[in-house]
Order: sequence, then C-alpha cells, then structure tokens
Amino acid sequence: MNETISLLMNHRSIRKYSAQQLTEEQLQTMIAAAQMASTSSNVQAYSVIAVTDPAKKQQLAQLAGNQAYIEECPVFLVWCADLYRLKASTAAYTEGKETYEDSTENFLVASMDAALAAQNAAVAAESMGLGIVYIGGVRNQIAQVSRLLELPELVYPVFGMCVGYPDQQPGQRPRLPQEAVLHRDAYDAAKTVEQVKRYDETMVAYLRERTGGEKSTPWSEIMADRLAKPTRMHMKSFLEGKGFMRK
Repeated sequence: MNETISLLMNHRSIRKYSAQQLTEEQLQTMIAAAQMASTSSNVQAYSVIAVTDPAKKQQLAQLAGNQAYIEECPVFLVWCADLYRLKASTAAYTEGKETYEDSTENFLVASMDAALAAQNAAVAAESMGLGIVYIGGVRNQIAQVSRLLELPELVYPVFGMCVGYPDQQPGQRPRLPQEAVLHRDAYDAAKTVEQVKRYDETMVAYLRERTGGEKSTPWSEIMADRLAKPTRMHMKSFLEGKGFMRK
C-alpha cells in the first residue's frame, strides 16, 4: 500500500470544521487537480461555484435541508454539469445545423464529468489535510439553488461539497464486501445478493457500536425504506425545463 492508496482507503466524510480558513492556493490546487480528471472526448462539461459569502452559504444550508455544516465550512463548492459553455462557444460553427447539446447522452457526459472532477478535488483536499463531505441536498430545492447561483440554461447543480479543516475524527463506515461489487467476465446476480447478507451483519454490528445499541437496522432494510419513499421527484421536469434530455 502506497501513500495514495492509504489516503483513499482512509476517506471519511467530515461534517464539523475548525475556524481555520483555506488559502486561495489550496482552493486553486483542488480545482487544478479536478481539471486533470478524465473527461469524455475532452468536453470538460462541468463548472464549479466556490461559495464563501456567509449570507449565501446560509441560504444554501437552508435550501439543502438545514444542513448547518454548509454554513460553517470555509468554502462550499457547488459542482455543476455544464453544457451551456459547450453550446455558447460552438455557436459560430453550428449556425444552420441541428445540434444535440440537449441529448440524454450529453446530459450523462456532463453529469459524469462533474462527478469525476469533484472526486479528484476531494482527494487533493484530503492530501492537504482538509476534509470534505458531499451534499446531495442542493437538489432538494434545485430551482431555488439555481436561481441563487445564477445558473444559465443547460447548467444544473449536481451536488455540493463542504471543504475545510476537520474538527472531528468520525469512524469509517464499512462498505459492501468487494465480492458484491467485483464481477469476473459477467455479472453474477446471485452472488451480489448473497454478499449483501454478509454486509447486513457488518452494518448491524457497526450501528450497534456507533449508537450504543440504539440502532441495529440491516443495510438492506435501510435501503428498502429509501426505495419506498419518493425523493426529489421534481428532478425530471426541472432538468427538461433547463434544456437537458430533450432528445
């Protein structure tokens, strides 16, 4: 195990931050690392909004479900899938032609580009002693978040990311057994379901220890509850209204 793998294997989500601020150099280093992530056909279909204004962070915290650590972290990054830049910068070459910036494929490309770039930034942050946590809650009231950040057509916030110096040492949540996610030559449906039973036992033990015996719900039951609740059902109409997935 080398230093890079050790860093990756020790990832923890950080939700409490010290008052120490990031430097501009640290922020720029994170974004430089993000820009070196793989990107489909060099499209680079993402943008990042770095939010440091206290009032705006407070608004974002409320819109994301009253998650106080958005307000408390030094920098809140909003990672956006961005096809506006692609459409606007190619307009001189596409006049009179049908274009497909609103295709489902390009929506996927932009969303994946944003995720890949963000994970590079997360690893860079952790290598500098910083901590991060991803915030999917920016999609709770996505239209309001988009207006607050002045996002144009064909740009949407995929997720947020709190960044700062950790002021906690949380435990590491166990992951699924590797046998549940690694398949050889073809997908093994029976094996992956069987491995979840092992993981349920692991998660029950983890939750009991973490909560002093107050919780012991198996992972599969937690996921069943999640599947049975409608979540962010506004996303499809919002994305179509923003110019995505029309083809």
